[in-house]
Amino acid sequence: MNKRFSVGYGLVTGVILGVFLSVSVGVFADRNDGASAVLPVEDLRRFTDVYMRIKRNYVTEVDDSELLDNAIKGMLSGLDPHSSYLDQREFRDLQVGTSGEFGGLGIEVGMEDGFIKVIAPIDDTPASRAGVRAGDLIIRLDDTPVKGMSLSDAVSKMRGERGTDITLTIMRDGLDAPERVTIPRDVIRVQSVRSEHLEPGFGYVRITNFQARTARDLVRAIEDLKEEAPLKGLVLDLRNNPGGVLNGAVGVSDAFLDSGLIVYTEGRLQESQFRYTASPGDVADGVPMVVLVNEGSASASEIVAGALQDHNRAVVMGTPTFGKGSVQTILPLPQETAIKLTTARYFTPDGRSIQAEGIQPDIRIEPLTVTRAEDNGPRLNEANLDRHLEGPPNGTIRNNAEPDEADDEPLAQRDYGLYEALNLLKGLAIMSARQ
Repeated sequence: MNKRFSVGYGLVTGVILGVFLSVSVGVFADRNDGASAVLPVEDLRRFTDVYMRIKRNYVTEVDDSELLDNAIKGMLSGLDPHSSYLDQREFRDLQVGTSGEFGGLGIEVGMEDGFIKVIAPIDDTPASRAGVRAGDLIIRLDDTPVKGMSLSDAVSKMRGERGTDITLTIMRDGLDAPERVTIPRDVIRVQSVRSEHLEPGFGYVRITNFQARTARDLVRAIEDLKEEAPLKGLVLDLRNNPGGVLNGAVGVSDAFLDSGLIVYTEGRLQESQFRYTASPGDVADGVPMVVLVNEGSASASEIVAGALQDHNRAVVMGTPTFGKGSVQTILPLPQETAIKLTTARYFTPDGRSIQAEGIQPDIRIEPLTVTRAEDNGPRLNEANLDRHLEGPPNGTIRNNAEPDEADDEPLAQRDYGLYEALNLLKGLAIMSARQ
Protein backbone atom coordinates (compact mmCIF):
# COMPACT_ATOMS: atom_id res chain seq x y z
CA MET A 1 0.00 0.00 0.00
CA ASN A 2 1.62 3.30 -1.08
CA LYS A 3 1.68 6.41 1.06
CA ARG A 4 -1.07 8.19 -0.90
CA PHE A 5 -3.42 5.21 -0.65
CA SER A 6 -2.66 4.79 3.05
CA VAL A 7 -3.42 8.44 3.78
CA GLY A 8 -6.62 8.29 1.69
CA TYR A 9 -7.69 5.09 3.39
CA GLY A 10 -7.20 6.60 6.83
CA LEU A 11 -9.00 9.80 5.86
CA VAL A 12 -12.02 8.01 4.40
CA THR A 13 -12.13 5.64 7.37
CA GLY A 14 -12.22 8.61 9.71
CA VAL A 15 -14.94 10.34 7.72
CA ILE A 16 -17.16 7.24 7.49
CA LEU A 17 -16.68 6.34 11.14
CA GLY A 18 -17.47 9.94 12.05
CA VAL A 19 -20.67 9.86 10.02
CA PHE A 20 -21.77 6.58 11.58
CA LEU A 21 -20.93 7.81 15.05
CA SER A 22 -22.84 11.07 14.64
CA VAL A 23 -25.85 9.26 13.21
CA SER A 24 -25.80 6.56 15.87
CA VAL A 25 -25.62 9.08 18.72
CA GLY A 26 -28.78 10.81 17.43
CA VAL A 27 -30.57 7.53 16.86
CA PHE A 28 -29.81 6.05 20.26
CA ALA A 29 -30.51 9.34 22.02
CA ASP A 30 -33.99 9.41 20.49
CA ARG A 31 -34.71 5.68 20.47
CA ASN A 32 -33.23 3.89 23.42
CA ASP A 33 -34.75 0.46 22.86
CA GLY A 34 -32.12 -1.48 24.75
CA ALA A 35 -30.01 -2.33 21.72
CA SER A 36 -26.25 -1.99 22.08
CA ALA A 37 -24.85 1.35 20.90
CA VAL A 38 -21.40 -0.16 20.25
CA LEU A 39 -20.45 0.23 16.59
CA PRO A 40 -18.86 -2.72 14.72
CA VAL A 41 -15.57 -0.92 14.08
CA GLU A 42 -13.86 -3.86 12.37
CA ASP A 43 -16.79 -4.29 9.97
CA LEU A 44 -16.76 -0.56 9.21
CA ARG A 45 -13.06 -0.79 8.44
CA ARG A 46 -13.79 -3.67 6.09
CA PHE A 47 -16.46 -1.55 4.42
CA THR A 48 -13.97 1.31 4.03
CA ASP A 49 -11.38 -1.08 2.60
CA VAL A 50 -13.84 -2.21 -0.08
CA TYR A 51 -14.81 1.40 -0.75
CA MET A 52 -11.20 2.46 -1.32
CA ARG A 53 -10.38 -0.57 -3.46
CA ILE A 54 -13.30 0.29 -5.74
CA LYS A 55 -12.19 3.91 -5.93
CA ARG A 56 -8.64 2.85 -6.78
CA ASN A 57 -9.10 -0.22 -8.99
CA TYR A 58 -12.49 -0.07 -10.73
CA VAL A 59 -12.23 0.11 -14.52
CA THR A 60 -13.79 3.60 -14.64
CA GLU A 61 -13.88 6.41 -12.11
CA VAL A 62 -16.92 6.23 -9.84
CA ASP A 63 -18.48 9.23 -8.12
CA ASP A 64 -18.43 9.10 -4.30
CA SER A 65 -22.16 9.84 -4.00
CA GLU A 66 -22.98 7.01 -6.40
CA LEU A 67 -20.94 4.55 -4.36
CA LEU A 68 -22.55 5.61 -1.09
CA ASP A 69 -26.05 5.53 -2.61
CA ASN A 70 -25.39 2.00 -3.82
CA ALA A 71 -24.14 1.02 -0.38
CA ILE A 72 -27.32 2.34 1.23
CA LYS A 73 -29.48 0.53 -1.34
CA GLY A 74 -27.59 -2.69 -0.65
CA MET A 75 -28.09 -2.38 3.11
CA LEU A 76 -31.85 -2.04 2.72
CA SER A 77 -32.46 -4.50 -0.12
CA GLY A 78 -30.57 -7.16 1.83
CA LEU A 79 -33.07 -6.98 4.70
CA ASP A 80 -36.34 -8.07 3.03
CA PRO A 81 -38.15 -7.57 -0.30
CA HIS A 82 -40.07 -4.50 0.89
CA SER A 83 -37.35 -2.33 2.44
CA SER A 84 -35.62 0.04 0.03
CA TYR A 85 -33.89 3.37 -0.50
CA LEU A 86 -35.91 6.01 -2.35
CA ASP A 87 -34.01 8.63 -4.28
CA GLN A 88 -35.63 11.93 -5.20
CA ARG A 89 -37.52 10.54 -8.19
CA GLU A 90 -38.67 7.39 -6.39
CA PHE A 91 -39.80 9.34 -3.32
CA ARG A 92 -41.78 11.69 -5.54
CA ASP A 93 -43.31 8.76 -7.47
CA LEU A 94 -44.36 7.12 -4.20
CA GLN A 95 -46.15 10.27 -3.08
CA VAL A 96 -47.91 10.54 -6.45
CA GLY A 97 -48.86 6.84 -6.47
CA THR A 98 -50.73 6.99 -3.17
CA SER A 99 -52.97 9.75 -4.53
CA GLY A 100 -54.77 7.28 -6.79
CA GLU A 101 -53.47 8.66 -10.10
CA PHE A 102 -50.14 7.84 -11.72
CA GLY A 103 -48.62 6.95 -15.03
CA GLY A 104 -47.69 3.45 -16.12
CA LEU A 105 -49.14 0.02 -16.81
CA GLY A 106 -51.22 -0.63 -13.69
CA ILE A 107 -49.49 -3.55 -11.96
CA GLU A 108 -48.24 -4.11 -8.43
CA VAL A 109 -44.84 -5.82 -8.60
CA GLY A 110 -42.13 -7.19 -6.36
CA MET A 111 -38.64 -8.61 -6.81
CA GLU A 112 -37.75 -12.30 -6.61
CA ASP A 113 -34.45 -13.94 -7.54
CA GLY A 114 -33.49 -10.90 -9.59
CA PHE A 115 -36.68 -10.92 -11.67
CA ILE A 116 -39.92 -8.93 -11.44
CA LYS A 117 -42.93 -10.80 -10.04
CA VAL A 118 -46.45 -9.54 -10.64
CA ILE A 119 -48.35 -9.42 -7.35
CA ALA A 120 -51.57 -8.24 -8.99
CA PRO A 121 -52.77 -6.23 -12.00
CA ILE A 122 -55.09 -3.33 -11.18
CA ASP A 123 -58.56 -3.52 -12.71
CA ASP A 124 -59.23 -1.68 -15.97
CA THR A 125 -55.61 -0.74 -16.61
CA PRO A 126 -53.45 -1.50 -19.65
CA ALA A 127 -51.83 -4.45 -17.84
CA SER A 128 -55.12 -6.12 -16.90
CA ARG A 129 -56.56 -5.57 -20.37
CA ALA A 130 -53.44 -7.15 -21.89
CA GLY A 131 -53.96 -10.28 -19.79
CA VAL A 132 -51.11 -9.85 -17.29
CA ARG A 133 -51.80 -12.11 -14.30
CA ALA A 134 -50.83 -12.39 -10.66
CA GLY A 135 -47.77 -14.62 -10.43
CA ASP A 136 -46.33 -13.73 -13.86
CA LEU A 137 -42.54 -13.47 -13.96
CA ILE A 138 -41.26 -10.55 -16.08
CA ILE A 139 -37.83 -11.38 -17.51
CA ARG A 140 -37.41 -8.57 -20.08
CA LEU A 141 -38.58 -4.99 -20.48
CA ASP A 142 -38.46 -4.31 -24.22
CA ASP A 143 -35.08 -5.84 -25.09
CA THR A 144 -33.48 -5.19 -21.70
CA PRO A 145 -33.06 -8.20 -19.37
CA VAL A 146 -34.51 -7.61 -15.91
CA LYS A 147 -31.90 -9.78 -14.19
CA GLY A 148 -29.61 -7.50 -12.20
CA MET A 149 -31.93 -4.51 -12.47
CA SER A 150 -33.21 -2.95 -9.23
CA LEU A 151 -36.94 -2.94 -8.58
CA SER A 152 -37.06 0.86 -8.64
CA ASP A 153 -35.24 0.97 -11.99
CA ALA A 154 -37.63 -1.61 -13.42
CA VAL A 155 -40.67 0.33 -12.22
CA SER A 156 -39.20 3.53 -13.66
CA LYS A 157 -38.69 1.84 -17.02
CA MET A 158 -42.29 0.60 -17.08
CA ARG A 159 -43.54 4.12 -16.51
CA GLY A 160 -43.63 6.66 -19.32
CA GLU A 161 -45.73 8.98 -21.40
CA ARG A 162 -49.28 8.02 -22.25
CA GLY A 163 -49.57 6.20 -25.57
CA THR A 164 -46.00 4.90 -25.64
CA ASP A 165 -45.60 1.13 -25.78
CA ILE A 166 -43.48 -1.27 -23.78
CA THR A 167 -43.03 -4.97 -24.47
CA LEU A 168 -42.93 -7.34 -21.50
CA THR A 169 -41.46 -10.80 -21.85
CA ILE A 170 -43.37 -12.98 -19.40
CA MET A 171 -42.92 -16.47 -18.02
CA ARG A 172 -46.02 -18.14 -16.57
CA ASP A 173 -46.93 -21.54 -15.19
CA GLY A 174 -48.46 -23.53 -18.03
CA LEU A 175 -46.59 -21.76 -20.84
CA ASP A 176 -44.00 -23.77 -22.76
CA ALA A 177 -42.04 -20.65 -23.70
CA PRO A 178 -41.87 -17.01 -22.62
CA GLU A 179 -44.64 -14.82 -24.01
CA ARG A 180 -44.10 -11.28 -25.32
CA VAL A 181 -46.87 -8.80 -24.58
CA THR A 182 -46.85 -5.25 -25.91
CA ILE A 183 -48.75 -2.84 -23.67
CA PRO A 184 -49.49 0.87 -24.25
CA ARG A 185 -48.79 3.07 -21.25
CA ASP A 186 -51.60 5.21 -19.91
CA VAL A 187 -52.44 7.54 -17.07
CA ILE A 188 -53.65 5.22 -14.33
CA ARG A 189 -56.63 6.66 -12.51
CA VAL A 190 -57.66 4.01 -10.07
CA GLN A 191 -61.35 3.81 -9.24
CA SER A 192 -61.04 2.16 -5.89
CA VAL A 193 -64.66 1.00 -5.38
CA ARG A 194 -67.23 -0.38 -7.81
CA SER A 195 -70.63 -1.82 -7.04
CA GLU A 196 -73.73 -3.35 -8.61
CA HIS A 197 -76.61 -5.71 -7.85
CA LEU A 198 -75.94 -9.30 -8.87
CA GLU A 199 -79.60 -10.09 -8.37
CA PRO A 200 -82.34 -8.14 -6.58
CA GLY A 201 -81.25 -7.84 -2.95
CA PHE A 202 -77.77 -9.29 -3.47
CA GLY A 203 -75.09 -6.63 -3.76
CA TYR A 204 -71.57 -6.80 -5.13
CA VAL A 205 -68.74 -4.44 -4.16
CA ARG A 206 -65.29 -4.66 -5.75
CA ILE A 207 -62.31 -2.88 -4.14
CA THR A 208 -59.34 -2.69 -6.52
CA ASN A 209 -56.89 -1.13 -4.04
CA PHE A 210 -56.95 0.85 -0.81
CA GLN A 211 -56.63 4.62 -0.93
CA ALA A 212 -57.31 7.33 1.62
CA ARG A 213 -60.87 7.76 0.27
CA THR A 214 -61.71 4.06 -0.14
CA ALA A 215 -63.77 3.66 3.07
CA ARG A 216 -65.84 6.73 2.25
CA ASP A 217 -66.46 5.51 -1.31
CA LEU A 218 -67.43 2.06 0.01
CA VAL A 219 -70.06 3.47 2.37
CA ARG A 220 -71.51 5.59 -0.42
CA ALA A 221 -71.61 2.59 -2.80
CA ILE A 222 -73.46 0.39 -0.28
CA GLU A 223 -75.92 3.17 0.55
CA ASP A 224 -76.67 3.46 -3.17
CA LEU A 225 -77.23 -0.31 -3.39
CA LYS A 226 -79.64 -0.17 -0.45
CA GLU A 227 -81.61 2.62 -2.11
CA GLU A 228 -82.09 0.46 -5.21
CA ALA A 229 -83.29 -2.58 -3.23
CA PRO A 230 -83.11 -3.79 0.39
CA LEU A 231 -79.98 -5.86 0.87
CA LYS A 232 -80.27 -9.58 1.64
CA GLY A 233 -76.56 -10.31 1.21
CA LEU A 234 -73.30 -8.77 0.03
CA VAL A 235 -70.20 -9.99 -1.81
CA LEU A 236 -66.99 -8.07 -1.11
CA ASP A 237 -64.46 -8.83 -3.87
CA LEU A 238 -60.81 -8.37 -2.84
CA ARG A 239 -59.27 -10.63 -5.49
CA ASN A 240 -56.09 -9.27 -7.09
CA ASN A 241 -56.18 -6.33 -4.69
CA PRO A 242 -52.50 -5.60 -3.88
CA GLY A 243 -53.26 -3.46 -0.83
CA GLY A 244 -52.51 0.21 -0.30
CA VAL A 245 -53.13 2.69 2.50
CA LEU A 246 -53.53 1.13 5.96
CA ASN A 247 -56.21 3.62 7.04
CA GLY A 248 -58.26 2.60 4.01
CA ALA A 249 -58.26 -1.04 5.14
CA VAL A 250 -59.10 -0.07 8.73
CA GLY A 251 -61.97 2.12 7.52
CA VAL A 252 -63.43 -0.60 5.30
CA SER A 253 -63.27 -3.15 8.14
CA ASP A 254 -64.83 -0.65 10.54
CA ALA A 255 -67.72 -0.08 8.11
CA PHE A 256 -68.89 -3.68 8.70
CA LEU A 257 -67.99 -4.13 12.38
CA ASP A 258 -69.84 -2.71 15.41
CA SER A 259 -67.00 -3.17 17.89
CA GLY A 260 -63.79 -5.01 18.67
CA LEU A 261 -60.23 -5.09 17.40
CA ILE A 262 -59.60 -4.73 13.67
CA VAL A 263 -55.83 -5.17 13.44
CA TYR A 264 -52.76 -4.57 15.56
CA THR A 265 -49.05 -4.33 14.89
CA GLU A 266 -45.95 -5.38 16.79
CA GLY A 267 -42.47 -3.95 16.28
CA ARG A 268 -39.30 -3.22 18.23
CA LEU A 269 -40.14 0.43 18.81
CA GLN A 270 -43.08 1.78 20.75
CA GLU A 271 -44.14 3.98 17.84
CA SER A 272 -44.41 0.88 15.63
CA GLN A 273 -47.10 -0.66 17.82
CA PHE A 274 -50.69 0.24 17.00
CA ARG A 275 -54.15 -1.12 17.78
CA TYR A 276 -57.16 -0.22 15.64
CA THR A 277 -60.68 -0.85 16.94
CA ALA A 278 -64.10 -0.62 15.32
CA SER A 279 -66.69 2.03 16.07
CA PRO A 280 -70.45 1.31 16.33
CA GLY A 281 -72.42 0.89 13.13
CA ASP A 282 -72.59 -1.62 10.26
CA VAL A 283 -73.26 -0.05 6.88
CA ALA A 284 -74.58 -3.40 5.58
CA ASP A 285 -76.99 -3.78 8.54
CA GLY A 286 -75.61 -7.20 9.45
CA VAL A 287 -76.68 -9.00 6.26
CA PRO A 288 -74.68 -12.13 5.36
CA MET A 289 -71.37 -11.44 3.62
CA VAL A 290 -68.91 -13.37 1.47
CA VAL A 291 -65.37 -12.04 0.93
CA LEU A 292 -63.61 -13.26 -2.22
CA VAL A 293 -59.79 -13.52 -2.09
CA ASN A 294 -56.98 -15.13 -4.07
CA GLU A 295 -53.19 -15.19 -4.26
CA GLY A 296 -53.25 -11.62 -5.59
CA SER A 297 -54.94 -10.33 -2.41
CA ALA A 298 -52.17 -8.75 -0.35
CA SER A 299 -51.43 -6.49 2.60
CA ALA A 300 -54.45 -4.23 3.27
CA SER A 301 -56.74 -6.77 1.59
CA GLU A 302 -55.57 -9.40 4.05
CA ILE A 303 -56.22 -7.07 6.97
CA VAL A 304 -59.87 -6.68 5.90
CA ALA A 305 -60.38 -10.39 5.18
CA GLY A 306 -58.73 -11.39 8.47
CA ALA A 307 -60.75 -8.93 10.56
CA LEU A 308 -64.10 -9.94 9.06
CA GLN A 309 -63.17 -13.62 9.34
CA ASP A 310 -62.09 -13.41 13.00
CA HIS A 311 -65.27 -11.55 13.97
CA ASN A 312 -67.40 -14.11 12.07
CA ARG A 313 -68.81 -11.22 10.08
CA ALA A 314 -68.13 -12.81 6.70
CA VAL A 315 -67.29 -16.11 5.04
CA VAL A 316 -63.93 -15.89 3.24
CA MET A 317 -63.94 -17.80 -0.04
CA GLY A 318 -61.27 -18.41 -2.69
CA THR A 319 -57.60 -19.37 -2.42
CA PRO A 320 -54.94 -18.48 0.21
CA THR A 321 -53.85 -14.87 0.05
CA PHE A 322 -50.37 -13.51 -0.71
CA GLY A 323 -49.13 -13.26 2.89
CA LYS A 324 -47.70 -9.75 2.99
CA GLY A 325 -48.19 -8.90 6.66
CA SER A 326 -45.40 -6.44 7.34
CA VAL A 327 -45.54 -2.69 7.94
CA GLN A 328 -43.32 -0.36 5.91
CA THR A 329 -42.60 3.08 7.35
CA ILE A 330 -41.40 5.92 5.12
CA LEU A 331 -38.57 7.75 6.87
CA PRO A 332 -37.68 11.00 5.05
CA LEU A 333 -34.01 11.90 4.64
CA PRO A 334 -32.24 15.10 3.56
CA GLN A 335 -32.23 16.11 -0.12
CA GLU A 336 -35.85 14.92 -0.63
CA THR A 337 -34.91 11.25 -0.34
CA ALA A 338 -36.23 8.61 2.06
CA ILE A 339 -35.96 5.01 3.15
CA LYS A 340 -38.85 2.58 3.17
CA LEU A 341 -38.16 0.35 6.16
CA THR A 342 -40.04 -2.66 7.50
CA THR A 343 -40.80 -1.77 11.12
CA ALA A 344 -43.57 -4.12 12.30
CA ARG A 345 -45.85 -7.06 11.55
CA TYR A 346 -49.64 -7.12 11.22
CA PHE A 347 -51.81 -9.42 13.33
CA THR A 348 -55.51 -10.22 12.96
CA PRO A 349 -57.87 -9.69 15.94
CA ASP A 350 -57.34 -13.31 17.03
CA GLY A 351 -53.57 -12.86 17.01
CA ARG A 352 -52.84 -14.59 13.72
CA SER A 353 -49.77 -13.38 11.86
CA ILE A 354 -50.42 -12.56 8.21
CA GLN A 355 -46.72 -12.46 7.31
CA ALA A 356 -45.72 -15.32 4.98
CA GLU A 357 -48.89 -17.17 6.06
CA GLY A 358 -51.69 -15.23 4.42
CA ILE A 359 -55.37 -15.63 5.12
CA GLN A 360 -56.71 -19.14 4.66
CA PRO A 361 -60.22 -19.09 3.16
CA ASP A 362 -63.13 -20.73 4.98
CA ILE A 363 -64.18 -22.24 1.66
CA ARG A 364 -61.42 -22.95 -0.83
CA ILE A 365 -62.12 -22.72 -4.55
CA GLU A 366 -59.27 -23.27 -7.00
CA PRO A 367 -58.96 -21.14 -10.15
CA LEU A 368 -60.77 -22.60 -13.13
CA THR A 369 -57.92 -23.33 -15.54
CA VAL A 370 -56.88 -26.15 -17.84
CA THR A 371 -53.27 -27.25 -17.30
CA ARG A 372 -51.14 -30.33 -17.65
CA ALA A 373 -50.38 -32.15 -14.42
CA GLU A 374 -46.67 -31.37 -14.69
CA ASP A 375 -47.44 -27.63 -14.89
CA ASN A 376 -48.70 -27.46 -11.33
CA GLY A 377 -46.01 -25.28 -9.72
CA PRO A 378 -45.90 -23.39 -6.44
CA ARG A 379 -48.26 -20.46 -6.03
CA LEU A 380 -46.68 -16.99 -5.78
CA ASN A 381 -46.89 -15.65 -2.26
CA GLU A 382 -44.83 -13.71 0.28
CA ALA A 383 -43.13 -16.86 1.55
CA ASN A 384 -41.65 -17.44 -1.96
CA LEU A 385 -39.88 -14.07 -2.02
CA ASP A 386 -36.14 -14.05 -1.42
CA ARG A 387 -35.25 -12.78 2.09
CA HIS A 388 -38.93 -12.58 3.05
CA LEU A 389 -39.61 -11.55 6.63
CA GLU A 390 -40.49 -14.58 8.72
CA GLY A 391 -43.69 -14.65 10.75
CA PRO A 392 -43.29 -15.05 14.51
CA PRO A 393 -43.78 -18.48 16.10
CA ASN A 394 -47.57 -19.16 16.10
CA GLY A 395 -49.01 -22.07 17.29
CA THR A 396 -62.93 -17.95 -7.16
CA ILE A 397 -62.54 -19.68 -9.24
CA ARG A 398 -62.07 -16.92 -11.57
CA ASN A 399 -60.57 -16.61 -14.97
CA ASN A 400 -57.89 -13.94 -14.79
CA ALA A 401 -58.93 -12.50 -18.11
CA GLU A 402 -61.11 -9.43 -17.90
CA PRO A 403 -64.72 -10.05 -18.99
CA ASP A 404 -65.79 -8.68 -22.32
CA GLU A 405 -67.54 -5.38 -21.68
CA ALA A 406 -69.82 -6.05 -24.62
CA ASP A 407 -71.04 -9.29 -23.06
CA ASP A 408 -74.58 -8.83 -21.72
CA GLU A 409 -74.41 -12.00 -19.63
CA PRO A 410 -74.80 -11.24 -15.89
CA LEU A 411 -71.52 -10.75 -14.06
CA ALA A 412 -72.05 -13.76 -11.79
CA GLN A 413 -72.49 -15.98 -14.85
CA ARG A 414 -69.17 -14.79 -16.31
CA ASP A 415 -67.20 -15.24 -13.09
CA TYR A 416 -67.20 -18.71 -11.59
CA GLY A 417 -65.90 -17.61 -8.18
CA LEU A 418 -68.55 -14.93 -7.96
CA TYR A 419 -71.20 -17.44 -9.08
CA GLU A 420 -70.26 -19.74 -6.19
CA ALA A 421 -70.18 -16.81 -3.77
CA LEU A 422 -73.68 -15.78 -4.81
CA ASN A 423 -75.00 -19.32 -4.31
CA LEU A 424 -73.46 -19.44 -0.82
CA LEU A 425 -74.83 -16.00 -0.04
CA LYS A 426 -78.35 -17.08 -0.96
CA GLY A 427 -78.10 -20.00 1.43
CA LEU A 428 -76.78 -17.78 4.21
CA ALA A 429 -79.59 -15.29 3.59
CA ILE A 430 -82.19 -18.06 3.92
CA MET A 431 -80.67 -19.26 7.19
CA SER A 432 -80.48 -15.71 8.49
CA ALA A 433 -84.13 -15.06 7.62
CA ARG A 434 -85.21 -18.24 9.44
CA GLN A 435 -83.31 -17.18 12.54
